[in-house]
Amino acid sequence: MKRMISFLFLGLMLLAACSKDPFSPNPVSSNEGPDFPAYFPAPHYQSAENIWQKNRIELGRRLFYDPILSSDSSVSCASCHHASHAFSDFGKALSTGVNGAIGNRNSPALFNLLWSTSFMWDGGINHLEIMPFAPITLATEMNEDMNHILAKLNRHTQYKPLFEKSFGPGEISSKDFFYALAQFMGSLVSANSKYDLFRQGKISFSSDEQKGYQLFQVHCNRCHTEPLFTNQGFANNGLDSVFSDEGRYRITLDPDDKGKFKIPSLRNIGLSYPYMHKGQFNSLQAVLNHYSSSVKQSETLDPQLKGGIPLNELEKNQIIQFLNTLNDSVFIQNSLHQNPF
Repeated sequence: MKRMISFLFLGLMLLAACSKDPFSPNPVSSNEGPDFPAYFPAPHYQSAENIWQKNRIELGRRLFYDPILSSDSSVSCASCHHASHAFSDFGKALSTGVNGAIGNRNSPALFNLLWSTSFMWDGGINHLEIMPFAPITLATEMNEDMNHILAKLNRHTQYKPLFEKSFGPGEISSKDFFYALAQFMGSLVSANSKYDLFRQGKISFSSDEQKGYQLFQVHCNRCHTEPLFTNQGFANNGLDSVFSDEGRYRITLDPDDKGKFKIPSLRNIGLSYPYMHKGQFNSLQAVLNHYSSSVKQSETLDPQLKGGIPLNELEKNQIIQFLNTLNDSVFIQNSLHQNPF
């Protein structure tokens, strides 16, 4: 617990250094940052100082893919967040960090982060500009120290001019470092799935996709709310009765938060397996089987899940067909998201 409090304190200090007004209510408009559909809500992220620039986005992309950010230069952000699978660590329940260390939670997919009000499965970080601090400094992930990273970047023959081009002359600072990463991560907007074409009136769903959509709206939309397919909240979805990982409670110390975890977006869900905070399920069929017949009761269980969600095999298949309309091939093939090296 002391380590968690220290971690949060450091995060707050970095947050203060990164932006004078990080929670400005004025949204990033589409002509200042990445484009997004009119039916998307206004983005949550806004920084009056971190003005959108192509140079900064490109610099952030380079940092994201560079293992120089880890203590032994073996692991980059992209090592656990693959562009080909919506920036998830597909196929791995738990990711591998430096020295073969194994994490204790599944690496989430990364997209539409401009709308996120919190980050990590327990919501322990509440700002996009600070989010990378956690994986960079955790011993089981990149195991690095920010002062050491800045020293490496400042003596790097290529990074120094790139930072000067984006932020002006002078030493590379933690503020500029986090600004650049925030720009690249913020540019990862996924909004070109079949579902989006349907919303725009350009295509129709098949009969089973339409039926799956209707079932989804009845049983799933409260938590996985359109069009982002998350309500940005936290829920106990019945994975455990006794919590080896207490989730959100570790941050809030509110007993009502025990066993609750961040509700992920279902966009690109077919690309970002395995599922849940520990990667327990390798298929969407297994996820729906859990919700229909394996929900475990506890005091903090989401009320909608008490008794499970009654679904027959046909209905599960129809929901899966709808969920696959959320996969965004345009997003995962975008050349601006790929490894620049």
